[in-house]
Amino acid sequence: MRLVRYGELGMEKPGLLDTDGKIRDLSGHINDITPDQLSNTRLSSLAAIDVASLPLVEGDPRLGVPVAAIPNLLCIGLNYADHAAETGSPIPDQPVLFMKHTGSIIGPNDDVHLPDGSTKSDWEVELAIVIGERCSNVSKADAMNYIAGYTIVNDVSERHVQMNGGARQWVKGKSPETYAPVGPWLVTKDEIANPNDLRIWLEVDGHRYQDSSTNQFIFDVETVISHLSEHLTLLPGDVISTGTPPGVGMGIKPEPVFLRAGNVMRLGIDGLGEQRQTVS
Repeated sequence: MRLVRYGELGMEKPGLLDTDGKIRDLSGHINDITPDQLSNTRLSSLAAIDVASLPLVEGDPRLGVPVAAIPNLLCIGLNYADHAAETGSPIPDQPVLFMKHTGSIIGPNDDVHLPDGSTKSDWEVELAIVIGERCSNVSKADAMNYIAGYTIVNDVSERHVQMNGGARQWVKGKSPETYAPVGPWLVTKDEIANPNDLRIWLEVDGHRYQDSSTNQFIFDVETVISHLSEHLTLLPGDVISTGTPPGVGMGIKPEPVFLRAGNVMRLGIDGLGEQRQTVS
C-alpha cells in the first residue's frame, strides 16, 4: 500500500495510490495520515478497503509529506563505507545519530531555498524508515514488527555550518527550512521485500552523482532500529533517515560541487518513487 498526502500546504488530504499510480481519496475513512494511523492494526484496516471504491483524484496535485505531524526526524550518519571515505571520516563502529529539526521538512517536490550566505549546500538521497509502533529495547529479530513502512528523504546539508569550526554543528547544518524533502509516498513494509537491497540514486541537472544500493549499508535497517531503541524510545510517526551513499557534492574531486539557485535535484529509490526539487 502506498499512502500519500496531497493538496496545498497546510490543507493536505489523505490518499493512496491505486495499481495505475492514480491517487484515490481516503478522506471518507480517515481525516489524515497521522502517527496514530500507522500501527499494524490500523494499516491492516486501510489495506482491507476496496481501492476501486475510493474517489479518484483528478489532475496532478501537489504531494505533501506522506505522514502528518512527524514527531522526530532522526538521521544516521556515515552509514556507507565509501561515503565515510569520501568525507575523510573513519568507518563508525556503531550507528552515528543526529537529528534534523522538523521545521526543515517539506513535500517531495517542493522548492529547496538556500539560506542567506549559503556557500556549501549539498545533497544526500536516503532511505527512510517510518516507525508504526512505539518501541524501546527491541532486538534485531523483532525490529521489523515496529516499522510502518519506508519513504525517501533528501538530507540537504549546509556543509560550511556542519563541518567548520572547532565544534562541528551537524544539527544546525542539517536543519535550515526546506532542507528535508520527504516522500513522495509512505510504502508499507509488506510492499518492500528487502529494504537492505534497494537501488538508490540522485541527479543534479541531469548528472547522476549518486548511484548505489542499500546493500552497501554498514548498519542495516534492523540494526539501526535495535540500536536506537536501546538509547531512546521510538514513537509512531518517527522517521529515521538511514544515511547516504557516495557521490555527495563535498566529496567530488578535484573540486567539490555545491548547490546553486536554479539547480534541479531528482532522486529516487526502487519501489519508493522519486522526488524532484528546484533550488532557489
